[in-house]
Parts: sequence; C-alpha cells; structure tokens
Amino acid sequence: MIDVVVFFFLLGVFARLVKSDLRLPEALYETLSIYLLLAIGLKGGIELSKQPLLTLAPQVGATMLLSFAIPLALYPLLRGLRLSGADSASVAAHYGSVSVVTFAVVTAALVRQGIPHESHAPLWVAVMEAPGIVAGILLARLSRLQDIRWGALLHEVLFGKSVLLLLGGLLIGAVAGEEGTAPIHAVFVTPFKGVLALFLLELGLVAGGRLAEVKRFGAVVIGVGLLVPPVLALAGAMVGVALGLSTGGVAVLATLAASASYIAAPTAMRIAVPEANAALSITAALGITFPFNIVLGIPLYIRLAVALTS
Repeated sequence: MIDVVVFFFLLGVFARLVKSDLRLPEALYETLSIYLLLAIGLKGGIELSKQPLLTLAPQVGATMLLSFAIPLALYPLLRGLRLSGADSASVAAHYGSVSVVTFAVVTAALVRQGIPHESHAPLWVAVMEAPGIVAGILLARLSRLQDIRWGALLHEVLFGKSVLLLLGGLLIGAVAGEEGTAPIHAVFVTPFKGVLALFLLELGLVAGGRLAEVKRFGAVVIGVGLLVPPVLALAGAMVGVALGLSTGGVAVLATLAASASYIAAPTAMRIAVPEANAALSITAALGITFPFNIVLGIPLYIRLAVALTS
C-alpha cells in the first residue's frame, strides 16, 4: 500500500488540476522546509553521536563520488538529445544532487514496512547535495569557457539554506546526543511525518502547476524524467551493496541516486549558468521525477534492494 504521505501529494496535484483555490501561505512553506531539513539533520546527528566517525569514512567517500559521477555520466546523454551545453550541465547537476523530501518519503516507507536502515543515513543526504552541483558547474564551465563567480557560487553551495541546515542539524545532534536533544524530541521527532504530509501537499500543488511545462518541453523532458531515475537507482543500489549496507540502506541509497534536487541545485545553477533554461531543469526534477519517485519509484527501489540483498 502507498504510504499515507503520498496521498497528500496527490491531493495537491488534483487540487491544481481542478483549479481549486487551495494555497499554502509562502511563509508556511518556508517554515516547513526549514523544519524538515533541521529535523532530518538532527536525527542523523543523534545517531552519529553513537558511533565512531572513522567507520563511516568509506560510505562518505563513496556517496560523494556517486553524486559527482552522476552528472558526468548524464551529460553526454543529454547532449545526444540535442540539449545545449548549458542546459545539459544544468539538468545533470539537478540529478547529481539529491532531494531531501524524497529521502524523507523513502525512510517513512521503510519504517512502515518494518525494514530497518542505517540510522545515520541523513549523513549521506548532507554529503551528496553539493558534489553533483559542483560537477555540473565544471561541465558548464568547460562547455562555454566563460568566467564564473566562484566566490559567490562556493558560498551558495556550502552555505545555502539546505546544506547549512542539514549540516547544522547533524552537528547539533552529534554534539548534544540523544540525552541532550531529549527536550526537543516532541518538536522535531514526533510531528515529523505530519509536517512532511503538509509539505508534500504544497509540492503537489507546485508539481500540478508544472504539467503545462511538461507539454511545452515534450518527449525529451518526459524521457529524462521517467527513464533516468531507475537507471541511477540501480547504480546507487550497486554502490550500497558494495558498501555492505542493509536492505533498507541499499533502498535509501538507490532512492537518493534516483532523486533530483529542486531546492539547492536551481539556486546554484542560476548563479553559475544563468543562460541555462531553469524551467527545463525544474520541470524534469519536480514536475516529472519527483512524482514518479514517490508514487512508483520508491516501491520499485525497495523491491530492488530486497532482491539484491536477499
């Protein structure tokens, strides 16, 4: 059965399709996104406090390398589909980075199905967000041979909202530990799934509004949005198996590899590659890949993980 939070996303899409006046205040959307990023980081940090960091070094290195390699693999394919160098680099960067909300959905699905996963998995999200963006920027730099404001870009990649909140939450959780964070457990742990449901309702409204853009870009964006994620999921799953992760861990890493960023990557690529068509990248990532992953992809990736680890 589909996880209950997915129905909130579908409700948002339906509301937009029937032209309902349903809207979430912009300030609430910002608040929910900040909450989710901090809560995911905190939970990962609490688990980090329970184990030596050196044992996680292979996982950190492998996940960062996976994130960096995805744009390098996608770029020739996108160029072959006759996208410009700038657009190919931008789309590739979006798929090299990761979706925090997709991560939240897959972990909720694993909990509901009783499949354990590595409790420090939020660390993978934090370290996979930036390398894919950096790879996409390097590809864009090579394709146009123009100057980039590296200082502003580096600041955005390392200190942008999503990376800062994730890493900040990880650090706070790791330093304070389970006992130190107990007083805020009722705020950041217990209500998490309800907040995620509200956020998915808003994303459903946004994704529903992107359907017109899907028609505008045609078969290319549909093909990329639907066919690329399963291939990347297989690559992520194989890395997870090589690292010796649990079944749930393999499913999480497969899902992260298949996800696409629609928070950090769009902002960074606007700075680095202003000539790229931002609507193309965000339509593929949020309008097609995100709905596909949370409705159909995640159940498939979990089955793939079970098959590879059984």
